[in-house]
Amino acid sequence: MRSEGGTEEEGAPVVALLLPGQGAQRARMAAGLHGVVPEFTTAVEECFAVWGTWGEELRARWLDGAGGEEALERAAVAQPLLFAVGYGLGRALGAGAPGAPHLLLGHSVGELAAAALAGVCAPGAALRLLAERDAVLRAAPSGGMLAVAAPVDELRPYVGADVVVGAVNGPRQTVLCGPEAPLRTVARRLADDGLTARRLQADVPFHSPALAGAARRLTRASAERIARWRPPAVPLWSGRTGRALTAEEAVRAAFWCGQLAAPVLYWPALGNLLATATATATSTGGGRGVVLLDASPDGSLGAPARRHPAVRSGAARVVRLLPARPGDPADDVRAFRAALQQAGRVVRDGG
Repeated sequence: MRSEGGTEEEGAPVVALLLPGQGAQRARMAAGLHGVVPEFTTAVEECFAVWGTWGEELRARWLDGAGGEEALERAAVAQPLLFAVGYGLGRALGAGAPGAPHLLLGHSVGELAAAALAGVCAPGAALRLLAERDAVLRAAPSGGMLAVAAPVDELRPYVGADVVVGAVNGPRQTVLCGPEAPLRTVARRLADDGLTARRLQADVPFHSPALAGAARRLTRASAERIARWRPPAVPLWSGRTGRALTAEEAVRAAFWCGQLAAPVLYWPALGNLLATATATATSTGGGRGVVLLDASPDGSLGAPARRHPAVRSGAARVVRLLPARPGDPADDVRAFRAALQQAGRVVRDGG
């Protein structure tokens, strides 16, 4: 991830890019970069071109914000846009801060964008798998995800065969997932017991047993192609396992497709990534430090990261790639360029 004619500045920080999944999307997320940041524009247009007519419709919805936040609840809309924006931000980062990112971590569908950026697969291969995911999800039951401000152990009485822990995002940030009726029942119980919970923007019970059948069908459909994928060229931490992606996992369809029904272990993955990043920064000297670039439009990946001991001690810092509130497109550009400054400024030949 080195731009043509660019070199990584001496003493630049170790940069990790955090890529979001469903629930983090926002209307017109990063749209202000389109047509302004060339590498971002080229990357997202590559994605829209692969999807053909549907891609044209997605681009139009994204750029004009048609339907607002409610339109983004559908996985068929949110997930392709999250992929395109995440992939575009990663490509633009690599061009604007040569050598970065040094590490990648994707949350749910963000892990597919991370795979494309890490060289595990070509962007087109990831997009094809994303389209096949959408196809198998059409038969999935309605459901959703519920973010609860409580640790996993405290939520044991509320989970069972239908509603399960679908994501561990922080010490007190847990997501429960399941089909619609049982999830509503759990939401009422949580409210009655005084626990804070909110529905995430999703219409499918991701990361729950309700999608086990869809995961198996997707595995069968894609096994031959994924076997030709490659080990990551950039270290990639997996929300599926909580640790670095191995060469064996990179080429296993069951790994990538089983993600649909498996929990996201974001907090363990983040901790393991930070342990590696801070050790690298220390061993290479020069006061490099670690920068976690949060690509989530809602800041949901950076929020728990700020509670991590490595961040609280100052060994690492969290920087948002996108503005805290959507608004003026120029805010997208300002936020992105400010993040690049903290990720290591561009050094170009002769400049």
